[in-house]
Amino acid sequence: MGSVTPPATPPEVRSARRQQPPQHPPRRGSQSRRALPWAVLVLWIALTALATPFGQKLADVKRDGIVDYLPDSADSTHAARLQQRLPGGEGAEVVVVYRREGGLTAGDRAAATAQTTRIAAAHKLTAPPRGIPSADGTTLMYPVSTTETGNDNVARNAFVDAVRERVGGGDGLEVQVGGPSALQRDMEEVFESVDGTLMLVTALVVAVLLILTYRSPFLWLLPLAVVGVAAVASQALVYGLVQGFGLTVSSQSAGIMTVLVFGAGTDYALLLVARYRDELRRVERPYEAMWAALRGCGPAVLASSGTVAAGLLCLLAADLNSARGLGPVGAIGVVCALVAMMTLLPALLVLLGRRVFWPLVPRYGSEAAATNGRRGVFAAMGGVAARRPVAVLAGGAVLLGGLALGMLDLPGSLKQEDGFTERPESVSAMRTLADAYPERASQPILVMAPASTADRTLADARATGGVAAVERGRTADGWTEISVYAEDAPESAGERSTIEELRADLDPAGAYVGGPSAQQMDLEDTNARDTAVIVPLVLAAVLLVLVALLRSLVAPLILIAAVVAVWGASLGIGGLLFGPVFGFAGMDPGLPLLSFVFLVALGVDYGIFLMHRMREEAIAGARPRDAALTALRTTGGVIASAGIVLAATFAVLATLPLVALVGMGVVVAAGVLLDTFLVRTYLVTSASLLLGRRVWWPGPLSRGGTPRE
Repeated sequence: MGSVTPPATPPEVRSARRQQPPQHPPRRGSQSRRALPWAVLVLWIALTALATPFGQKLADVKRDGIVDYLPDSADSTHAARLQQRLPGGEGAEVVVVYRREGGLTAGDRAAATAQTTRIAAAHKLTAPPRGIPSADGTTLMYPVSTTETGNDNVARNAFVDAVRERVGGGDGLEVQVGGPSALQRDMEEVFESVDGTLMLVTALVVAVLLILTYRSPFLWLLPLAVVGVAAVASQALVYGLVQGFGLTVSSQSAGIMTVLVFGAGTDYALLLVARYRDELRRVERPYEAMWAALRGCGPAVLASSGTVAAGLLCLLAADLNSARGLGPVGAIGVVCALVAMMTLLPALLVLLGRRVFWPLVPRYGSEAAATNGRRGVFAAMGGVAARRPVAVLAGGAVLLGGLALGMLDLPGSLKQEDGFTERPESVSAMRTLADAYPERASQPILVMAPASTADRTLADARATGGVAAVERGRTADGWTEISVYAEDAPESAGERSTIEELRADLDPAGAYVGGPSAQQMDLEDTNARDTAVIVPLVLAAVLLVLVALLRSLVAPLILIAAVVAVWGASLGIGGLLFGPVFGFAGMDPGLPLLSFVFLVALGVDYGIFLMHRMREEAIAGARPRDAALTALRTTGGVIASAGIVLAATFAVLATLPLVALVGMGVVVAAGVLLDTFLVRTYLVTSASLLLGRRVWWPGPLSRGGTPRE
């Protein structure tokens, strides 16, 4: 016999039932009600006191050497590691550039000689400084290198600073210090400023948005304080993993972790507080209201954080060191934000009671303002989707597809010298050298050859097309260092061709070809490989989490298709802005992969919030149309607030002086806003309205039944 499905309860009756407060709210032991929030608060205070000293040490273990970013399997990585094993290690290399428009004078040359002599007297250089004049007589460059710094990054930075202090121009004479070590020093100075700036600006942005959202002089302090605690906890935990397991943490991954903690943590807070506010109207005691709120939104928040963590952990499959290290670092930040928001924030809200919402205090037995600002707006949006679902879905798809066409205008790979939004001294020096010495490269291509085949490698390198000069360096531990200078400028198409020929010619001798330009080539190739591997892994991981939460296959596929479309459109927006508006000469090769991970993992969050509420309504007996529109009306405001907060936190990255971080901030912020105000509001709702119960296929809801929870 077939089962008989009871008739659906009209939505107005269900709404009225929800608004009626229970006559006898469920009681729990008064002692436990008072003790549990206090116990949670005391535990977090103790954990924060313990974690703070360790979190402050995270800056001391960050690693921003090129090997910490390079792919493990690349030629350039092997070359860099072998160079580090030589006496003196990797050492430090700079180029001091003297230039005067119209030609250098005898006094200029004398000043250059005196200054470089002082450098040689203060440091143990690999060779006496020798000036190389340009053909037009305007420029004189002095390559300066030392092995006294070894592989110590701090010592290399100190050497660069010391060289810059001992040189100087004036009266028309320009003096600049460039070269690989100077470029690395300038990069690290930017990262040093990023930590404090990023934390401060992100906190201010979140504070302003919370004040506008809650319209309360007190409530906004709680999520902000809790997310700060989560940030400290995540930093301490990451530091512990560095010490215990050798986890690689770069300044970039640490900065992104901060953004994730603030963005994701604030999203979870918004969802919890919104649900708690509703429960306070129907439940008398804050303790019971909080339990009801946690039961209602807990599964969605857990699934949300699970998708983000799972997506980030897929980066462990990357060959690129920087991407692989970001995976666990970002996942730790999200998990810490989840735990803090699901334990500490509820404890604080319960202890402070209803008065924390002042002046808009949710009174027991009162009705929510169903037609106020945001709910009214999203009810109207739902009405548009309900009247013309096919037109809305088709129009949204065309819009996203049109934006995605902007990907065709994305700039090429980013050169090192173009990586700053504001040109530092090292980049100015490189450009000066490129103009003054068009016949030779200003930085060498590094070749590490087995000592037994060094002579053969030297001969083969000299015979390779595009090579201007070859110099033999140190030999130790069975390896010989060789410097090869190309005829073309660094990172030009000609130099890349030379590197490819060197690799083909020198591979039989067992040599590895590295150096800055080769490293950039390997970064691009590895990013392409990692994208092909990780994208399917992320999609599979997120899909599994969604299927487990929604007990459906169709609904998760809709959400996955939506976030992939958003990713394409957001990259297209980047193509429309990077070159034409921002004037970027290139794009970080890792941007497509990382933006995909963030937009898929974070973007699915809002789909989870919407679909989970839709499923709740369907389980309660609502018709498919009513379930979809009620879910949009009730979650639209909190999803909009969460989306604005998350977009704003990523947009903070666009204020930093690195092109890679600006690109990440713009693409992810644009994608989150598209996802929040177009995809969730119109496209997912329209698709749900068109599919009806089939959106829950193959679960029992698709057949009109009620699943067992």
